[in-house]
Amino acid sequence: MKNVPFKGIIAYPITPFDENDTINLPLFRNMVEKLVVTGSHGIASLGSAGVMPYLSDDEKEAVTEATIQQVNRRIPTLIGVSNLTTERTVHHAQFAEKAGADAVMIIPMSYWKLTDDEIVAHYDAVAKKISIPIMAYNNPATGGVDMSPVLLKRLLEIPNVTMIKESTGDIQRMHFLRKELGEDVTFYNGSNPLALAAFAAGARGWCTAAPNLIPELNLDLYKAIEKNQLAEAQNVFYKQVELLKFIVAKGLPRAVKAGLDILGEESGHLRKPLKPLTEKEFEEFRKILIGIKN
Repeated sequence: MKNVPFKGIIAYPITPFDENDTINLPLFRNMVEKLVVTGSHGIASLGSAGVMPYLSDDEKEAVTEATIQQVNRRIPTLIGVSNLTTERTVHHAQFAEKAGADAVMIIPMSYWKLTDDEIVAHYDAVAKKISIPIMAYNNPATGGVDMSPVLLKRLLEIPNVTMIKESTGDIQRMHFLRKELGEDVTFYNGSNPLALAAFAAGARGWCTAAPNLIPELNLDLYKAIEKNQLAEAQNVFYKQVELLKFIVAKGLPRAVKAGLDILGEESGHLRKPLKPLTEKEFEEFRKILIGIKN
């Protein structure tokens, strides 16, 4: 597989802020370090968990540099570079490449509804300006654009676009990609509750914020898949599926922050308009998380 640096568990750190609404970079570095040393196979900053759309250009660049410096080539790094405009997306992609990222991730963010041709041109324009691979990220719930399997197939014709992250929650999308493109297509699961099904459909990896809280279970699932141990994979998945559903339902930044608080770890603050979980939600999550840990 050409230009595909990722497999396994690709972990997403959240972006913590201090009481003055400034990114807490020392804490962020600690969070990244934890993800590395607990066994993640890749680190992906500035995705949904990292509230990338809420950050200024300078903040995105600071997070990009902090990620790459902290990881220090121990595992591959993936940087989210999406923006409403092609020009800004190109800018952030070039910055990430120069900083040392192994790949960039792009979701077609939209105010006006984009046509398929506009999306293809957007990716193509970025691809022509960088030499590292691109992961096309399909998540209509956050980006506002749903890229059909037919469109994703077109994007893979762009030389730098070598990976797809599928987050619609529709497992048939993954089956279609594998059926239509065979072993040449490299796709990743971005829908936490579909982790087991996605691996069964041929996903090369799982992009998730869950390793901030339960890295061992996430890694054990992948190990069971690698060994083709279906019963073990099912057992490990069922232990974590309730948590996976919860963090998606409540929003990754809120839920991961709450989970870190429950575990007694520093979590920082959220950037408004995001607010912490309610007391009821926090208690519900505490029971889920402590139940897993025990």
